[in-house]
Amino acid sequence: MSARSVSVASGVAIRGARKLLGNPLALVGQMAIPLFFFTAFTGALSAVGSTRGFGFYNYTAFVFVFVLFQGAIFAGVFAAVEIAADYSSGMGNRLMLSAPRRTAIIVGYLAVGLARAALWIGVAWAIALAVGMPVRGDAVEIAGLVALALLLNLAATLWGAGVALRLKTVGSGVLIMIPAFMVMFLSPVVVPRDHLSKWLHDAAGANPFTPPLEAGRGLLAGEPVRVAVAFAAAGGLVLFFAAWAFRGMRRAEQGPREAPSRRAPPRRPGAAARTAAPPAR
Repeated sequence: MSARSVSVASGVAIRGARKLLGNPLALVGQMAIPLFFFTAFTGALSAVGSTRGFGFYNYTAFVFVFVLFQGAIFAGVFAAVEIAADYSSGMGNRLMLSAPRRTAIIVGYLAVGLARAALWIGVAWAIALAVGMPVRGDAVEIAGLVALALLLNLAATLWGAGVALRLKTVGSGVLIMIPAFMVMFLSPVVVPRDHLSKWLHDAAGANPFTPPLEAGRGLLAGEPVRVAVAFAAAGGLVLFFAAWAFRGMRRAEQGPREAPSRRAPPRRPGAAARTAAPPAR
């Protein structure tokens, strides 16, 4: 990236940071839903951890990994909604005029999404440790768990950026969030994958969110499983949605397509003479 592109990306990131600092309540929506699920699952469903064949060392820790990833994904979703809001208000078009390489704008919003995710990760860990969640993984394994959460955040931001750049309206937030919800909940959320019913078991097996989720639980337990597969799945999502987002930026550069104008059919020779008014007598 050129110096001008770095300046544009950092400008977008600084602007997003100022918006968060100026309105901390903007983080409430991002964090409220994961915290609700963490409270609900660890309270109402805590008895699941004592069932036969559950296999994980602690149910709060089992749910925590899902909630950690969920909050990181929501951080990316909310960063993408900011893209839609900026392009809806005209700010996005002004950013494109100042950027020699428009991909720098996406990089700036990725930094905003990562900042949101970092705040959530800090809050989530503070709450989990405050309620007494036991942690068996060492520092390297916990770092791997956090790295998976950040990769999923990048993938979610890029997915949402592609949608926002194509639609350029705040209403696209619904289209960004609903697929993210569906992917997350078609995975082993509250029980291991072996305990799921047949159709949900098959869906979870084909879900790219499942390997990071299962590997993250293994890292937290100090028993790593399928870590390479998890990072490959998360990295593949980042690459796939990066192509989706950059193509969305190209679509945004082209702007709306104009409808072809309707031209009057050509007149036949002599038609003008026949339709002319007769000379005055």
